[in-house]
Order: sequence, then C-alpha cells, then structure tokens
Amino acid sequence: MILLRLAAFEQQLKWTAVGLGIFSTISLVQGWQLAAMLFSLPFCLIWVYCGWLRTEPQLKYLNMMFSALYVYGIARYFLI
Repeated sequence: MILLRLAAFEQQLKWTAVGLGIFSTISLVQGWQLAAMLFSLPFCLIWVYCGWLRTEPQLKYLNMMFSALYVYGIARYFLI
C-alpha cells in the first residue's frame, strides 16, 4: 500500500508541515488570506496522512474538516 511506503518519510513530512504552518501564520499576520489558505491546505493534508499512519482519529478527522474548509475558501476566493 502506498501509505505504508511513504511512512519512511513521516519525519520529513512533519518538518515540511512545520514550515507550511510558519508560512501560513506569517500570511495571516500580513493579511494575505489566499496565501494563508494555500499554505494551510497541504499542512492539513500532511497531518491527515500522519493521523492515518498512527491511528489518531481525532487528529485525522479534525484536519479533514479543516482541509474541506480550506478547499471551500480557495474555491470561493476564485469564484467571487
């Protein structure tokens, strides 16, 4: 299964998520809404993946909800 093959990269993915989180926070402070959503979406997807690896359902489902909200926000940004 692909998920298990990527498990070897879990630590690198977590550090990538940290970087994305920092950029997302900077974007929020600067008032760049689209950039914040674009950085936050992959951040959440990484944590959904890591939740699946470690069977942390609360983390997985919370980040799935946030991912859906970011997709909605990005789509709304481009449609309006």
